Order: sequence, then structure tokens, then C-alpha cells
Amino acid sequence: MRDNKRWAYILPNTFTALNLACGFASMILTINGKYYLACMVLGLGALFDSVDGRVARLTGTQSPFGEQFDSMSDLITFGLAPVLVVYMKHLEGFGRLGMVVAFSFVLCAAMRLARFNVNIEKIHSDYFQGLPVPGAAIALGGFVLFTLEVGDHEFFKYMSIFYVFFYSTLMISNIPFPAFKKSEWLKLHKKYVLILIFAIFGALFVYGEIVIGIIITIYVIGSIVYFLTNRGRFQDIFQWEEESE
Repeated sequence: MRDNKRWAYILPNTFTALNLACGFASMILTINGKYYLACMVLGLGALFDSVDGRVARLTGTQSPFGEQFDSMSDLITFGLAPVLVVYMKHLEGFGRLGMVVAFSFVLCAAMRLARFNVNIEKIHSDYFQGLPVPGAAIALGGFVLFTLEVGDHEFFKYMSIFYVFFYSTLMISNIPFPAFKKSEWLKLHKKYVLILIFAIFGALFVYGEIVIGIIITIYVIGSIVYFLTNRGRFQDIFQWEEESE
């Protein structure tokens, strides 16, 4: 019985390790100039990252070790690997400025993950506090895929500076981003949601290089607009009272 429990703990950590492996592979591919494959591997890493936590909850094997291991893996796969792709593709020519811009993303990703770990027992089930690091990573990967698809224009090099800073800031912001975990709207419109999911997967299969960036942009802009038009509702959503000693 004890051996079975031990194997159950290994399972979610295996997915976390695969997530980390994807981050490592993405960096190697980036160094070798294979930017398209580097971005695709990041997508695979996001898939593994979405599985490990669910497996841990289903098997009842959540642990402080698993939480820390997951965050460290996320920092590599979603904090370092995606911005390395952007740096090698667009920012390297800016010299020190490019290095500062790239580092800002890594720094904000580390701060976002640290804040998540500190508040892990208080996390709101309906909203993320700031854009999740995997979301920001997918945004950067989508940007690179888009530029590879439409052509290497000088405009994209300058735009990448703003793009990286923008998503770096979103990660450490207090903007509530919907988690869709307990959305009543989704429960009431299951058929339409299912159709939308199939449509998104179809679009990703046919026009993945362009659609990835569009989807994350719609999510981000929609979340920001919703937050700005409902500020009163979200005013104290991430303010928790300190526990008395």
C-alpha cells in the first residue's frame, strides 16, 4: 500500500519533469536557430504543466515539494525559454537594451511565481492575480511564430521591446484574469463553449502560427477591459487580512 502511494507521488512530478525538459529543449533549439520548433516545444510544456497539478489533485498527492518543483520548472520553461527565443530573434541587435528587456521578463516571472507560492493557500479560484507565467510565455511564443509567418520586418524588432515589457508588467500586476474554473456562464452555455473549443482547435491546426498570438491577445485585452469597467467589484479581491499570531 505504501509503495502504491509512493508511485502516486511520482506521477505528477513526472509531468513536471517533462515540462522542465521542454523548457530545456526549447532553449537548445533556440541556440541552434530553430525558433519555430522552440516555440512548439513551449506549447508542449504548457500542456504538461496543465496536467501535473490536476493529476496531483486527483490522486491526493499535493505536497510542498511538488509546488516548489513546479514553480522552478515553470521559471525555466515559461520564464527563461520564451524570452530567449524573442531575444535571439529580435532583441539581440539592441545590445544592452535588449538584455535589459529580456531580463525584465525573467525577473517578473520569478516574482510572479514567488507571489503565487506565498499566497497559495489564499488563491482566488475564479481569478488569477496577474497574468499567469505560462500565459505570458505563450504570448511571447505566439509573437515569434507570427513574425516567422509574415516575414522578418524591422518593425517587429522595435515592437518586441514594448511587447516583452507589456507582458512582464502584466505578470506582476493585480489585474484579475479569469481562471474559468467555476464560471457560471460556462456552465449555462456548455454547447456554445464546446463549439468554440472545436473552432479554436480547428483554427490552431490550420493557422496555428497566427492564431496562437491572436487568442492570447483577445484573452488579455478582454480581461483588462473587463477589469477597467468593473473596478468596484474587484477593488479588494486580492487583499487578504494577515493572520494574527
